[in-house]
Amino acid sequence: MRSIKCVVVGDGAVGKTSLLISYTTNTFPKDYIPTVFDNYTTTILLPATQQEESQVYKLNLWDTAGQEEYDRLRPLSYPQTDIFLVCFSVSERSSLKNVVDKWYPEIVQNSSPVGSDGSESRGKYPMFLVGTKADLRDDPDERARLRELNTDFVSSEEIEDAVNRCGFMGYVECSAVTQAGVRDVFEKSVATIVREPERLAREKAKAEAQEAAAAAAAASTAGEEQQQLRHKQERPQQGQKWTGSPAVRADVSGKAASDRHEKSGPKLVTKIKKKSKCVIL
Repeated sequence: MRSIKCVVVGDGAVGKTSLLISYTTNTFPKDYIPTVFDNYTTTILLPATQQEESQVYKLNLWDTAGQEEYDRLRPLSYPQTDIFLVCFSVSERSSLKNVVDKWYPEIVQNSSPVGSDGSESRGKYPMFLVGTKADLRDDPDERARLRELNTDFVSSEEIEDAVNRCGFMGYVECSAVTQAGVRDVFEKSVATIVREPERLAREKAKAEAQEAAAAAAAASTAGEEQQQLRHKQERPQQGQKWTGSPAVRADVSGKAASDRHEKSGPKLVTKIKKKSKCVIL
C-alpha cells in the first residue's frame, strides 16, 4: 500500500487540528489545544473512475504549529511531503494574506516542486488551499462581529487571486463542525497528486502516438513525391541514352508503353471503321 505524507500548515487557530480530528474521528473537538507537532495515520479510499480502479492509500497526516515561535522547527517536517494543505479561516482575512506572504514562501524555500518529469505540473508545488470554518458564513453572531470590525468574510475573488498568485493545485472550503467538505479536502488533494501524473502520462503517450502517425504519413507522401521527381529527372530526352537506374528505366518504359497503347487505340478503331465503309460501297 502506497504511503502519502500530508502536512497541514496555516496560522494558529484557523482550525488545522479540528480539521484533522474531524476527518479521522468524525467528531469535532470542543477544546482548543495549540499544537506543536502531532501525527495521525489513517487510510483513504479513492473511488473508481473511467480510467482507474478504486485504490486504497495509507495517509500520514502531520499537524504543525502556526505560531511564530515555531518558525524554525516547523520546516523540519517539510521534506518528502506529498501534499501541503495550506489553511486559512474564511472569517479572518489576515489568515489568507499570510498564505501569500508567509506560508507559500516557507513551503517554496523548504521543499521541492513536482513535475520534474516534464509534465504540465512542472514547477508547481503540491499545495492545496483550504478554507476552514465555512459554517461561520451563515452564523449571525459572526456576521455581527465582522460588521463591528468593519470587515467581512473572505470573498471568492480574493481566494481566486491567492490560488493564481501561489499556483495552488486546488481549493476546497470546509467546516469541521458540520463535516461539510471535510472528506473532499483529502480525497481531492490525494486524487490530484496520485492520478494527475497518470492522466498526464496517458495524454502524453496519446499525443506522441498521433505525432508519430502524422510523421509517418508525411514521410510516405514525401517519398512518393521524391520518387516521381526522380523518374521525371531520369527520363531521357529523344535521341539520348538512358543513364538512370534499371528499375526506374523499367518503370518508365512500362508507363511509356502503356501511354502509346492508349493513344493508338482510338486511331486503330477509326481506320477499321473507314475500311468497313469502303467495303460496303
